[in-house]
Amino acid sequence: MSDLERYSRQILFQQVGETGQIKLQNSKVAIVGVGALGTVIANHLVRSGVGYIRLIDRDLVELSNLQRQTLFDEEDARLQFPKVIAAQNRLNKINSTVTVDAVIADLNLDNAEELLTEFDCIVDGTDNFNTRFLINDVAVKYGIPWIHGAAVSSRGMFASIIPGITPCYRCLFPHVPTATGETCDTVGVLSPLTDIIGSFQAMETMKILMGEKTTPNLEQIDIWDYTTMQMDISEGRNPNCPTCVNHQFDFLNRSSELQVVYTTLCGRNTVQINPRNKRDLDVKNLAVRLKKSGNVSGNDFLLRFAPDEEISIVVFRDARVLVHGTNDVVKAKMLYSKYIGN
Repeated sequence: MSDLERYSRQILFQQVGETGQIKLQNSKVAIVGVGALGTVIANHLVRSGVGYIRLIDRDLVELSNLQRQTLFDEEDARLQFPKVIAAQNRLNKINSTVTVDAVIADLNLDNAEELLTEFDCIVDGTDNFNTRFLINDVAVKYGIPWIHGAAVSSRGMFASIIPGITPCYRCLFPHVPTATGETCDTVGVLSPLTDIIGSFQAMETMKILMGEKTTPNLEQIDIWDYTTMQMDISEGRNPNCPTCVNHQFDFLNRSSELQVVYTTLCGRNTVQINPRNKRDLDVKNLAVRLKKSGNVSGNDFLLRFAPDEEISIVVFRDARVLVHGTNDVVKAKMLYSKYIGN
């Protein structure tokens, strides 16, 4: 069977054809985050024949992932495989003609340019704003299209961001949110939602790789009430955008006030997470949200949250966080993203 025979049903679709299929096979895509969205995206792109796919993720497979993270199984969770390795193993069985590059890493300003450049498209499978702003900085700096996606509870969104043509992510979201956000670990997420959003992201990626027109909208959907909203962002470029207009890449700049500083506190088995951009958190509202996920105590100035017997997370009103029970910065960042958000 020829390579093209494998994709015969896709090639029959007129807008793809043999020309489009060859473009896909000669393309390189980086997927950041191999969780609920990332597994769906990777599955579709590998089956569609994208030639080279880099998977970047810092986490391990857990039993609670299996409800929605479609490339993993119970054995992966039992063995606590890194997500990128478990995904690579599964994807290699699906399509051995595609190169799947598994990178176990926490994407940050030290490695983002090394890991994300020289790709035809970057796809967002992440769960936090800071990483998305970092992806946006790299994408704009190097002129790489990227596909944003997000899903939590029953609500999701996606958009195609093409440097020089569309608004960039910072045009659409000028500021890192100052309030703590909902996360899948505090309000949950429905599996059909992540399938839908991830599938749209994969489709937008394929369009970019084939040179086809992508959606001009920030597309939003709530699958519980089945409501949709299309926000035309084609004219949304900020003429004063720090990133795409002034080429000020704050999330690649270690000295920027927008950076979050992670520090291991010597002898205390604790990591301090300290946003340089201070803000006043509503710790009482945060406490209400976190009660669903563990034990919560505190006062008007701070809260203490214990998701299990080993970890205790203290959140101060100025947004500083202490993660007790580990001196591993990457683990602390994962816990912060899971429970506190941004």
